[in-house]
Amino acid sequence: MTASQPYASQQAEPQPPVSAPEPDPTSLIAVTRQPRSFRAVLRTLAHNRLGLTGGIMLAALFLFCFIGPLVYPTNQTEVDVLNAALPPGEGYPLGTDSNGFDVLGRIMLGGQVSLQIGLLAAVIATVFGTIYGAVAGLIGGAVDGFMMRIVDVLLAIPFMFFVLILSAKFTATPVSLALVIGGFSWLVVARLIRSEVLSLRVREFVLAARLMGAGNRRIVLTHLIPNTIGVIIVNITLQVADAIVVMAALGFLGFGLSYPVTDWGSQLSAGVSFIASDYWWLIYPVGGCIVLTILSLNLLGDALRDAIDRRSE
Repeated sequence: MTASQPYASQQAEPQPPVSAPEPDPTSLIAVTRQPRSFRAVLRTLAHNRLGLTGGIMLAALFLFCFIGPLVYPTNQTEVDVLNAALPPGEGYPLGTDSNGFDVLGRIMLGGQVSLQIGLLAAVIATVFGTIYGAVAGLIGGAVDGFMMRIVDVLLAIPFMFFVLILSAKFTATPVSLALVIGGFSWLVVARLIRSEVLSLRVREFVLAARLMGAGNRRIVLTHLIPNTIGVIIVNITLQVADAIVVMAALGFLGFGLSYPVTDWGSQLSAGVSFIASDYWWLIYPVGGCIVLTILSLNLLGDALRDAIDRRSE
């Protein structure tokens, strides 16, 4: 300190506190709504060996069921008793069944019906269950409690018992089975989406959307459902697998689709009746297709959840 410097100059002038800039609500919404790019999703899937294996298996099954009949056309409408129950050999790679139908072509036709019913039932269950669960979770309170009690009551009804009654009373068709299966499967989806929305509705981007005047409809469709996409993707793959299992169970119990329409469950049921005769070609090929389809859907669903869920970044 020199004598020429006044004492007052030694004192540091008080500075006003620096406040952090308030976040812009639109930026919070934009960040939250920003999806992962398609290239990032593919890159994540490429590094997931199990998911990649499941995707390849599922694609091969779709090609087998939908493109296979064009490459290997067979007669699946006219019964040929003279060639019934032939073992695999020349002209019949997987032999014939008790009606003389080519088993390989029969599996392709049954796979088309089973996959179509599974996909339609999964779409119905996912769409309705997602909207129902998101609305219940966002509104909360008495409305949420009432909506969830409806779900609890419907879940108390045995699913297979109800489906068997309908199948016995009415003629089963692919569309009717998909509607019945999807009409019950949405209950689980609704509960899962509701639990996700209960944790999301208190997040900053939802509060910011409310401050900007967004209504419940916009919040559900624009902010909440996109942020549950990981759960939705996993569930839609599991719903397809569950629908195929239900179809197989109904066909095995004799309540599946009627001739000339067929599915994997009906074929498996017909093959089991010949198990004592060692007609393995009527059981193992179609059973293997069911197992591979369900396994591939589960593997792909887990991989898609990790790749698409934006909160995992």
